[in-house]
Amino acid sequence: MKLRRLRARDAGFDAALEALTRYEAAQDDAVEAAARGIIAEVRARGDAALLEYTARFDRLEAPAMAALEVGRDALGAALAAIAPAEADALRAAADRIRRFHERQRAESWQFEDAEGTRLGQRITPLERVGIYVPGGKAAYPSSVLMNAIPAKVAGVAEIVMVSPTPGGVRNPLVLAAAALGGVDRMFAIGGAQAVAALAYGTASVPRVDKIVGPGNAYVAAAKRQVFGQVGIDMIAGPSEILVVGDGSTPAAWIALDLFSQAEHDEVAQAILVSPDAAYLDAVEAEITRLLPTLDRRDVVAASLEARGALIEARDLEEACVIANRVAPEHLELSVADPQAWLPKLRNAGAIFLGRYSSEAIGDYCAGPNHVLPTAGTARYSSPLGVYDFQKRTSVIEVSRAGAASLGRLAATLARGEGLDAHARSAEARLDEKR
Repeated sequence: MKLRRLRARDAGFDAALEALTRYEAAQDDAVEAAARGIIAEVRARGDAALLEYTARFDRLEAPAMAALEVGRDALGAALAAIAPAEADALRAAADRIRRFHERQRAESWQFEDAEGTRLGQRITPLERVGIYVPGGKAAYPSSVLMNAIPAKVAGVAEIVMVSPTPGGVRNPLVLAAAALGGVDRMFAIGGAQAVAALAYGTASVPRVDKIVGPGNAYVAAAKRQVFGQVGIDMIAGPSEILVVGDGSTPAAWIALDLFSQAEHDEVAQAILVSPDAAYLDAVEAEITRLLPTLDRRDVVAASLEARGALIEARDLEEACVIANRVAPEHLELSVADPQAWLPKLRNAGAIFLGRYSSEAIGDYCAGPNHVLPTAGTARYSSPLGVYDFQKRTSVIEVSRAGAASLGRLAATLARGEGLDAHARSAEARLDEKR
């Protein structure tokens, strides 16, 4: 197939790059309206609405919500029943994910100033979180581990997982991953209705404090709309990969790396940036050769045609500038000396250094989280982590001496703002008889 080819030196490149990479999650007005209606129905009718939407969208008739809850015994049974190689792979991935995220855990701290006033920050876990795991076009046991394990490391008391099971087919690997990840309750529901249930609660589904995990446009729209009622991790768009290559990595490897994200969805994005025009040609030839061998070749072809590109930069310096502008979810720095170029890169959800660091390894078992900012939001946001499941509370214990000095300071500032009660409150401790 013939990929879109852009050259950074051409007139109009900036506009072409902007048009290529622009994407807004949950941007469709019809999707927003549909999600809003579903949320309203779940708030009004609770479990009854969930049962109706599950029957309509997932072709799964259930007499009551109890039939849609997957008990912990069933999760454990799934783990015991899957092939030993699969169980071993899940356990190994879970162990690496846990060990990485344990390093992110923040601890409470405090200090005392010269007047004896104690100041600090108290770190506490969220009490209950909901994790959304997609279950439509593919099953994602890896997403279960990436969402549940950081929550458990943070100390979250209860994890409620929702995942659609179209036609009533429950993926055993997803259930097994839920067992390994420490999921406490699971419901076989999905879509905007599952997000609404987690945000507001029903007779069967408990209300949570925060919802994390990716989903389709309806899920993204619902998360956007319930934000404020509950916390959310991010509004996730389609998967993205941008490779900066100098020609030192085999072209077939890069073609497969681009495929690895393109196969997620027809609107996923895969981009290669290189100063070597001959290398771009070689990668394009490998794409043409390997595409017919893929199981999901139709999805990959649609993705590459709609949003894929080969970009010729003047040099690696400019390639890094382009990468920072795009701020991709996944960035492969596939060059001979990646450490030398790493300081040039500021905006990416995850950076993979060197020819052996395929993004696919990061998706499953490297250890860092694969729930990453998309659609350019890596300019200001971060991967999902333990910190997403912890709260920070300021702690202030003012000493008697501190109340005197700080009280005068606060009163002066309060009167400058015209807030008399603030000033008098701060001054009230000044006249205390000793």
